[in-house]
Amino acid sequence: MLNGCSKLLYRNLTLCMPTQLPAARSLSHYLSVGSTFCNEGLRDFGLPNATWSKNMQDLYGKFMELTETGHWKRIPSHNTTAHHLEGDPHETGVGKRMFLRNLDCEGLGFEYCMFYNKSEKRMVCVFQPGPYLEGPPGYAHGGSIATIIDSTAGAGAVYTCGSVMTANLNITYLKPILLGCTLLVDSHVKKIEGRKVFSGSQIRSHDGSILHTEATALFIKPNH
Repeated sequence: MLNGCSKLLYRNLTLCMPTQLPAARSLSHYLSVGSTFCNEGLRDFGLPNATWSKNMQDLYGKFMELTETGHWKRIPSHNTTAHHLEGDPHETGVGKRMFLRNLDCEGLGFEYCMFYNKSEKRMVCVFQPGPYLEGPPGYAHGGSIATIIDSTAGAGAVYTCGSVMTANLNITYLKPILLGCTLLVDSHVKKIEGRKVFSGSQIRSHDGSILHTEATALFIKPNH
């Protein structure tokens, strides 16, 4: 069942991507477009930088083209939370950073950007694992793969139905992931039952030819 879901997810991706994209635009164009999503004074780490491979830049460019139709939206990504839940202190005396954005040097850890499709309840993440995510020599650590799945699926759940917390994450590792390669993490909300949000995910190579990982997740809406 999960395998069928994964195939369906990827098939949807290939269907929504135009076979003939408009004339290629420079990265400077996408940088200027992306900057409109940033809060003033906050750096958006989800924009291209010099450590991104050509495959990652190309996949980013394809999704940026899709944002022009209005169905997809690029999600900004900062190294600290831009919003606080009601009642949370704004100053704790200790600097906070998102776990995936805790390195000052680009290209060493999680290099990624996310795009959301509201009508499909779908979040995708273009991901490049850096050398600090190593597990077996030359390959990404399984925990880092779990992290990017949890973050992508969780973000999709948040953008679909508001604040959630991870209750269960079930991952099947199928093919090892080389450090520095470009991947597409594809997640969608499959079902919502009360406070429960069910999600399915997969990780594929940048061209979709290799299925690396499949996962299911259960998120719970907080009972405030």
